[in-house]
Amino acid sequence: MAVTASMVKELREKTGAGMMDCKKALTETNGDMDKAVDFLREKGIASAAKKADRVAAEGLALVKSEGNKAVIVEVNSETDFVAKNENFQKLVGDLASHLISNSPASVEEALEQPFADGQSVQEYINASIAKIGEKISLRRFEVVEKEDGDVFGEYLHMGGRIGVLSVVGGSTDAELAKDIAMHVAAINPTYVSRDEVSQEEVEREREVLTQQALNEGKPANIVEKMVEGRLSKYFEQVCLLDQPFVKDGDQKVGKFVQNKGASVKSFIRYEVGEGMEKREENFAEEVMSQVKK
Repeated sequence: MAVTASMVKELREKTGAGMMDCKKALTETNGDMDKAVDFLREKGIASAAKKADRVAAEGLALVKSEGNKAVIVEVNSETDFVAKNENFQKLVGDLASHLISNSPASVEEALEQPFADGQSVQEYINASIAKIGEKISLRRFEVVEKEDGDVFGEYLHMGGRIGVLSVVGGSTDAELAKDIAMHVAAINPTYVSRDEVSQEEVEREREVLTQQALNEGKPANIVEKMVEGRLSKYFEQVCLLDQPFVKDGDQKVGKFVQNKGASVKSFIRYEVGEGMEKREENFAEEVMSQVKK
């Protein structure tokens, strides 16, 4: 498979490795992006778990709960100036309330639902676009239901740049649930516990770590023990319960929650614009181009 410049660019963004290293990795793996990431990690060129896409679009995330239902939603705008606009913030709040009340199965279904004054949700958004003057879109949402003995944790960072919704079981301690949501916002785990990590992912990680250790020249008889130790560090990176708690680094999150007689059932974390291509602008050049006209 021919290696293109765009493939090299994508791999550089995912790993932070140099252009020639990325090109070699893609050539060696016949253009397979995941295998190329592993190849770079095995060589010690790319760091573990550095595969997040660049943050792109602007807008807000919001978390809202009513009784046993809650929603986390992301609404995008073109600039962060609009994200601070009162009309835009009201729109996000109105959409969150609608989603809790109507529980649509998808964004497409939500946009077609009746909203107010005979408008659909999409028509309401379109009217806001005309008023605010920027493209606005409902990007994603998730409606979550809890049991009576559970509690929601709601946390917004930087006014809605990051939003987290957690569900803690066996407790009515809203502060505890909020602390868990705050930890998730800060550390960005992928899973609640090791049980959620697929065996396929564990084996893939074990293979990468094994090859990494062998490439470091470690003796074969201690590689296995080293790999298991490094695998534990991997779980600490991706699993919430294995992580040192942000408010008490001497305790793992799992132990902290257990001592409270509770358990973490789930969490959802939205970071505005993650995985979307950001429009790059040079405002100085834009101003100068206007001056020259």
